[in-house]
Formats: sequence, structure tokens, C-alpha cells
Amino acid sequence: MQRRRLLHAALIAAVAWLCAGALHAQIGDRPIRIIFPFAAGGSGDTLSRLVADKMRVSLNHTVIVEDRAGADGRIGVNDVRTSEPDGTTLLLTPIAPMAIYQHVYSNLGYDPIKDFTPLSELGTFDFGVAVGSQMPIKTVKELVAWAKANPSLANYGIPGAGTLPQFLGVMLGRTAGIDLRAVPYHGSAAAVTDVVAGHIPLIITTTADLVQMHKAGRVRVLATSDKQRSPFLPDVPTLRESGYDLVATGWYGMFAPAKTPPDVVERLNKAIVDAVHAPDIKERMEAFGLQPTGTTAAEFAVIQKADAEKWGPPVKASGFKPED
Repeated sequence: MQRRRLLHAALIAAVAWLCAGALHAQIGDRPIRIIFPFAAGGSGDTLSRLVADKMRVSLNHTVIVEDRAGADGRIGVNDVRTSEPDGTTLLLTPIAPMAIYQHVYSNLGYDPIKDFTPLSELGTFDFGVAVGSQMPIKTVKELVAWAKANPSLANYGIPGAGTLPQFLGVMLGRTAGIDLRAVPYHGSAAAVTDVVAGHIPLIITTTADLVQMHKAGRVRVLATSDKQRSPFLPDVPTLRESGYDLVATGWYGMFAPAKTPPDVVERLNKAIVDAVHAPDIKERMEAFGLQPTGTTAAEFAVIQKADAEKWGPPVKASGFKPED
């Protein structure tokens, strides 16, 4: 038995070595750059560096992260679009630049579908609908009844204008037949503070930003937005369980430029998926509210296209217009 295990481990190591060697033969000594198109310091930047560290080992190749912030992420995305499709320049990004921006920017400068090759979805996050503890509301149906009786007060805080929580609020309002008005804040913390203080009745933001306040009894999360209940709040029903056929999640994913060779895509996908499934990376991702996935490239392409179609109508219905 011990001999069999050693042989199995040796075979896995040999396959990994052959894949890394083939990739090295194709791209030479040039480092692999992972472009994160936003500022350093947040969860996305941290995720980029965690994945890069694992890929560096599995590919036996230099992998570096470059934060290329500006224009709401469009500068970094365009840098990857114009790079050679040889596997040396990759994009790690949240959902918005690749499934939302085409619905809000009149001159985006790139086509999220045609100009990129999906590599893998890394992890997903969902959203929570919450009220302050002073609100006499326990369920989404009670929230809808309250909003119909108090239309002038039916405002919901969001972590920023043009974010997915704003568009989820539009979807909820249309589905429930109520008029919810978004109030943008600079980040979730300020919005949560105002909900706790009773200055605003409702907030929609990432579930991870509500967990501690919910457990402390400062806010009451009425529902979460994934197909299944959030592992961070298993006592809270989903929107579907609450009677509203809505599913809305965000993700982080990795892309290469269009026309990247299939064999390069396959090798990169394996390195990315192995990184996401590593126990220490999984633990770190869950710590900042991400549920690790690690899909195939083909699965991620389907997810990207489906989300682009899903979010189009609520984005347009919101009337949100960013400054180009």
C-alpha cells in the first residue's frame, strides 16, 4: 500500500513537471504577469497574490502580480486585451469589467466576450438584503408589504453607485412590484452604520459585509441571493426560499487575451484550479467571503455569457450612467 502511494505521488509529480516543462518551452524565460485592474490592498489583490504564489510553484515559472488601477478597471483590462496571446499576460478580475460594464459604458474600449479567453472562475460571492434591528420586519415578504405601505421611505443603501447591489435592488423591486430607490455610499461600512443607526431602513451588499452585524443583532439579514443558503449565514433563507425567483452572485475569474492557444489555456487552467483547491488558499478565500470554485475554461465561458445577459436588463432599468 505504501509503495502504491509513493508510485501515485511520483506519477502526479511527473505529470506536473511535464506540463510545466511544456509551458516553459512555449513562453521561454518571460515571467507570467497577472494583471489585477484595481488598486492594491483589497481582497481581489490578495487573491491575485495567493494564486500567483501557487502557480509559481506548480508551473516552476516566475509569476508576478501587477496592480494596474484606473478608469474603474478598464485600463488594466485593456492592457491584457492588447497583449500577446501566448500565456504570459493574464487578467484576474471581479465580475463587473467582464459582464457588467458593456451595459453601462458607451465607449468601453473592449469586448469582454470576443477580446478574451476565459481561463477559470476562482470563486463566487453572494449578496444579502438586510434591515436595521429597529425595523419590525422579519422576512422579505414583510419588507415588500412595508415598502408598499411606505413608498416614500423605501430607500436602500448600497456600497457604491453602479455596483451589483444596486442592480439586485432593481431586480427585487421589479419582481416584487415595489419601487426601491438606491442610496450610494462610499463602501459597505458607511451604509451598514446608517442602517444600524436607523438613518436608512434597508441595505443590499455582499453577504460577507453583513455577517458580523447580523450575528451581533445589529442588523437582520432577511435573505441571501445565491441558489443555496450562504455557508456564512446558514440560518438565513435565500430569495428563492422567500418567494422571489431571484439568483444573483458575483465572481472573481481569470482571463487571457483572445486567441490564446488551447494547450496553453489547458495548462494554465490546471495551475489555477489546483491553486484554488489548495486547503490554505480555500481557507483564506472563505475568510474574506469567497466560496472557491475553480471551473474549467469552458464552464467559465458559459458563466460569463449568462451573467452578461442576466445583468443587462436591471442595469438598463436602473438608469445608471457612469462618467466615461
